[in-house]
Amino acid sequence: MASTAHDQDTGDQVTLVCSGSDPDEKPDDIVDEIIISTAEIGSWDLPSVLTHKIIIIEASSHRLIEESSYFRGLLGGSFSESRLSSISIRWNVESFVNVLMVVFGFDVEISSDNFVPLNEAALFFGVDSLLCKCRVWLEEVTSFRGIQSPQLCLDGLVHIWKYGLEHANDFILQLCTSYLAMNFMWALSFNSYIDVPDKLLYSCIQHPDLTVDSEKHLCEAILVFLNANTAKSEGLNSSDLCDKQIRTSLLPLWYTLGKRRCGFFSKFADKATSTILSLARYPSTNSTDVFRGCDLSQLRIRLTKYTQKVDVSSCPQITSGLFLLSALPSCETDSMLRKIINKASMNIGESSFQISDAVCQNLSFEAVQELDISNCPSLSLESAIDCFCKLFPSLRTLRAAYYLNFKTRKLRQLVQKLPLLANIDLSLDIKPVIPAQVSIAVSSSVLIPESSTAPLSYRSKPLVSNIIRLTLEGRTDLSDSDLRIISEVCCSLSYVNIKGCTSVTDHGISEMILKCKRLKSILACDTSFGNGSVVAFSSSISTETEQSENNPQLMAFKLLTLHVGGCHGITGKILSELMSRADNLKSLCVRDLKLVDDALYRFSGVSLEMLDVSNTEVSFAALSRIIRRNPDLKSLKTRGCIHLLRQESETKERKLFNPLYTPEEIYSELGKSCKLEEIELGWGFSFFSLEALKPAMRTLRTLLVGLGGSLGPDGLKLLPAICPLLETLILFFQVISDSAITDIINTLPHLQSLALCYCLGGISPLSFKFRMPNLRNLKLERVTPWMTNGELATLAENCANLVTLSLIGCILLDSEAQAIISSGWPGLTFLHLEECGKITANGVRSLLDCHALEDLVLRHTGPGIPRNFITHASSKLPMLRKISLDICDAREADFDVPTFVDRCFLSTLKIARCNLRKNTLDFHHVEAHRTPVHKETLIMVWNSKKLVTTVVKERV
Repeated sequence: MASTAHDQDTGDQVTLVCSGSDPDEKPDDIVDEIIISTAEIGSWDLPSVLTHKIIIIEASSHRLIEESSYFRGLLGGSFSESRLSSISIRWNVESFVNVLMVVFGFDVEISSDNFVPLNEAALFFGVDSLLCKCRVWLEEVTSFRGIQSPQLCLDGLVHIWKYGLEHANDFILQLCTSYLAMNFMWALSFNSYIDVPDKLLYSCIQHPDLTVDSEKHLCEAILVFLNANTAKSEGLNSSDLCDKQIRTSLLPLWYTLGKRRCGFFSKFADKATSTILSLARYPSTNSTDVFRGCDLSQLRIRLTKYTQKVDVSSCPQITSGLFLLSALPSCETDSMLRKIINKASMNIGESSFQISDAVCQNLSFEAVQELDISNCPSLSLESAIDCFCKLFPSLRTLRAAYYLNFKTRKLRQLVQKLPLLANIDLSLDIKPVIPAQVSIAVSSSVLIPESSTAPLSYRSKPLVSNIIRLTLEGRTDLSDSDLRIISEVCCSLSYVNIKGCTSVTDHGISEMILKCKRLKSILACDTSFGNGSVVAFSSSISTETEQSENNPQLMAFKLLTLHVGGCHGITGKILSELMSRADNLKSLCVRDLKLVDDALYRFSGVSLEMLDVSNTEVSFAALSRIIRRNPDLKSLKTRGCIHLLRQESETKERKLFNPLYTPEEIYSELGKSCKLEEIELGWGFSFFSLEALKPAMRTLRTLLVGLGGSLGPDGLKLLPAICPLLETLILFFQVISDSAITDIINTLPHLQSLALCYCLGGISPLSFKFRMPNLRNLKLERVTPWMTNGELATLAENCANLVTLSLIGCILLDSEAQAIISSGWPGLTFLHLEECGKITANGVRSLLDCHALEDLVLRHTGPGIPRNFITHASSKLPMLRKISLDICDAREADFDVPTFVDRCFLSTLKIARCNLRKNTLDFHHVEAHRTPVHKETLIMVWNSKKLVTTVVKERV
């Protein structure tokens, strides 16, 4: 507690003259000083006091001697100063005043900004109480994790660490290193991460508590640091970091393949790729072989007691055995436990992987709340659940996308074994057969044989679930009975995504809505969601409240997200009634529906952030009303709305609305009131609209301009200035030029996705002579007919980091282009080649070196693809889920369809068939000028229950 003026020895005073520590500071003609006394220390106005260059302090020498070893020796010893009434102090004024505050019993506020000067002053003046306060403060702030510690930023941490290094203070060094290791993901969010000292980074990476979400994050962090510090990181051995510190065998396959072109890291990427492919191609032996190897550290997923998120997505080598191995305390020291696990693995295999309670009782990681195992084809989800429920008992979020064989009816067992789960993602690819979008000629199905996997055991007692968010997108095996199970199990459900679940009916969806009373968000695009489901959102009202459209007890009133695009079972009147009650909507998608004008007029909400009215008959009048009332709008999609060209509307509500708005005035209204992040435009959009939209587009990240819209070359040139943060640019049927594309490439540093589709005007190889290291996705469809193998190689050199590539109409490419693609972009996950010369005229070889391919499209690329290509590609590419081919490219005029076993990870197969149409204008060379014209497409779709084979008239 602070001493008062009454309990100090007023007869034993000393004058301290503190004038700062800068010896080069020249004295002013006018002395700027202030006289204060420690007898009144409790009333010091520190901000005012510290404005003076010289501070004269009357202090009790007795208290100074008692609390400070410096003053004890100076005033209590034989020094000449002990007889002086005034002592000059050359020290930082603020630090010295804080020292006196502590000496006289007052607290001081310690922060990362003043820790070093306070600790330094405490050491110099020998104030143990202040040293203790600094120590306690540092222990406290480094006990927090990441953003939970508002008192410490990365720059402050590095400053403190440097101080500890200069003074050889192991205590400070250990705390700083440990804190950085535990919060490594937090450190990566700072731009100053690349300025972290080499020694600190190296110590952090070697620390046993190093905590990262995934091995990819660590690898990328090291590579970014090395690239940024190439010149000054002489003390940091890049080979040692990459070889010994990065567990390359746990990196995603696409990532390691992509890094094969990364200078010094290429040899490590080659080695990692070989290991990953070996593990992925023989998953049945993983559980035993991983325990027989000599160096298991490279196969241990980083798990610490501080780990909150585990991300192993897109890793085909991941199995339950690797998770178990990672949980072991030390395979080298605990040889007995190693033998037990090895024996258990050999006995039961991967398909029925079990972990005994005795083995796992000390191997759980309580802090883990989020797990992402999406797109891991070697991992059996059903058998892995037993592993996860023991290793991660506090798991709240499970992302497990692309697990085709996981049956939705197993959800009950999943929830029981992981009772704290609140968010589950079991989504699959949206299947190409959406009944409302295609003309089905023939369709049949075959049940898939039941797997021998042992069923998950569960108790039949009532189940209480914490699930509030459930994503089942693309699961065509989802049925009404599954929705009933979901309704029973997920009583607290507030968000559900059943987009593309074509097997559920309107009745099944409406039943789920009625039972899930807390449901606030539903994404049901391209399903049978219809009038019954709409009515279900309002059916709970009583007779007394039916007259009130905005009754807060209605589910519709609480609705936040409604995505029903492509749901043609909804009539305009029923949709309008729902919209009149959904005042709190934040996200609305009604794409591909008719009669949405009335529904938008009936909507009185003011909180809308996302609106998708693509391919509807919406008018500018209805759209402008929404824009004016919803200033928080961040995403707007109006592509394909041809009625936006009209100025008239026949609705009754339209008569109540000002009919004189022009498109430019509406876009001006949008520009004034909104801060857009995403916009898709078409009919009614022009260069003048772009000018009006300028204020709203400063924050824009995604821009799509489709048919009917017209940016023009001048508009394209303005984009970098108007949308400096743009990440995705998609253009359909636009007039483009070399200069416009060059400006975009050179002046949009954040651009990651670029699509030029069916555009007019002239672009040449000059457009792609510039490096685009950040570009990840590229589509060039019908815009580069001049592209040769050499120009493709130049493109690969300048866009080295692509993961998706689509080329249509590059008619000059030949079979050598395969090697250019596989060597230039080895990490591709999506490849679409159509009407591209003779790329496959001699077969498909080099393309299969893109081992991470998930989606492959080869159409009209040369008649050299072998009959067994589908099965062969599935076996060579462990991540492959979708293949699209054309009979025109078959060497033997047909393709063999894979069996259930031979398809590996494949879930969708499309084979198009053409008829050859004679060119009636050429009577002399009829046979030489036959043009292939699409006839039909065979589509085979596998789900957890059956194989569905469909023939449609469209090319999909």
